[in-house]
Amino acid sequence: MESIKSIIRSNYTGSQVTKQAVAEELERRYGKEEAAKYDPYTNCLTFKQWLANKFRVRKGEKSIQSITFVESKDENGEVIATFPRKIHLFYYLQVEPISN
Repeated sequence: MESIKSIIRSNYTGSQVTKQAVAEELERRYGKEEAAKYDPYTNCLTFKQWLANKFRVRKGEKSIQSITFVESKDENGEVIATFPRKIHLFYYLQVEPISN
């Protein structure tokens, strides 16, 4: 089986602050070594992103809460507003491949 890093790519657009907050939570849960492996593009995704990549969240796992900012645009594509949205992430240690 291919490694998760080689097959998954997220559309992460978060800031350095949100990346640091998730890394701190991973360190609290799994330790410094595991937090150093954190990559928001390949190993910490939303529930739907994991499903789209044929992985499921293990029963009983708790999400890592983070914030992303969503832009609202007018008909010309100009950004007219930006607002925060809470997201729930799962680290690669919390998921397993979906068997056929």
